[in-house]
Amino acid sequence: MEIGITTFVETSPDVKTGEVMSHAQRLREVVEEIVLADQVGLDVYGVGEHHRVDYAASSPAVVLAAAAAQTSRIRLTSAVTVLSSDDPVRVFQDFATLDGISNGRAEIMAGRGSFIESFPLFGYDLNDYDELFDEKLDLLLKLCQSEKITWEGKHRPAIHNLGVYPRPVQQTLPVWIGSGGNQESVVRAGLLGLPLVLAIIGGRPVQFAPLVELYKKAAAHAGHDVSKLTVASHSHGFIADDDHTAAEKFFPPAQAVMNMLGRERGWGHYSRATFDAARSPEGALYVGDAETVAKKIIHLRKEVGITRFMLHVPLGTMPHEEVMRAIELLGTEVAPRVREEIAAWEAAGQPKE
Repeated sequence: MEIGITTFVETSPDVKTGEVMSHAQRLREVVEEIVLADQVGLDVYGVGEHHRVDYAASSPAVVLAAAAAQTSRIRLTSAVTVLSSDDPVRVFQDFATLDGISNGRAEIMAGRGSFIESFPLFGYDLNDYDELFDEKLDLLLKLCQSEKITWEGKHRPAIHNLGVYPRPVQQTLPVWIGSGGNQESVVRAGLLGLPLVLAIIGGRPVQFAPLVELYKKAAAHAGHDVSKLTVASHSHGFIADDDHTAAEKFFPPAQAVMNMLGRERGWGHYSRATFDAARSPEGALYVGDAETVAKKIIHLRKEVGITRFMLHVPLGTMPHEEVMRAIELLGTEVAPRVREEIAAWEAAGQPKE
């Protein structure tokens, strides 16, 4: 069972002061957070791609490369790369470069993204939303498989027997499919035999179990070895020394972000009651002390089949020292609890996912 962190490198206004951190400061803080995650034994760190004023990271590979030279074991991934509006050749080259700097620790999490700003920015038509992703994923996978490729599509100039460099340290650069829970996306990942990341950020996490089963059925249908499939979750949360402190520190920025997004997307008001329901044992928020969060991750592993858990922290703007403390607790107290219980559970005869 792998445990890690995701961040969108947010620079939303501080809920107490209204101040907005500079992109430069937040980027430097994230590099420090990745270094700490490596030091406390976490397995993976993911950085999201956005093209808005309230997010500082438009190029995850660059941010991760800054941390790669200061870390030794943690895997480094995008979370996600908005592949539909990017050039797969440049994506491959960026992450192959990251793989070289990190000596084989780079991964790509490919997705459509939850925002649309990158499409007009790079000259793409939203009417081609699905077609763009399918075509560009096909090219990216071919780049990962072969040094020289010949490829032709609709939305990018053809490539005729050309080499693409640098080549990664890993024999095949890992490509994960990021999904918000769409059946089509999990089936695509299964048919391709690619690892799957589910954004479990609302409702009841156990409701994602049928999607994991659908993913496995699609993989089996395509002839892939289901026992080798890996499924990750990306879920919001925060860890402090006790449940009350964690909730009181995390709620204000979480509410601010969720209501900002709600105004953009027509969601209902995000209240304290909504928050408290989500941090209950059956909810999708992983907020509390180390024991509380560990229990929820273990439950997710047993009931849904997740093999990698990625805690998204912070949500909105939080003090850097509080985020660093949450990362420390995740690595030193939560992860050991989860790994020990899952290992015992599997040793007792439970199936390995």
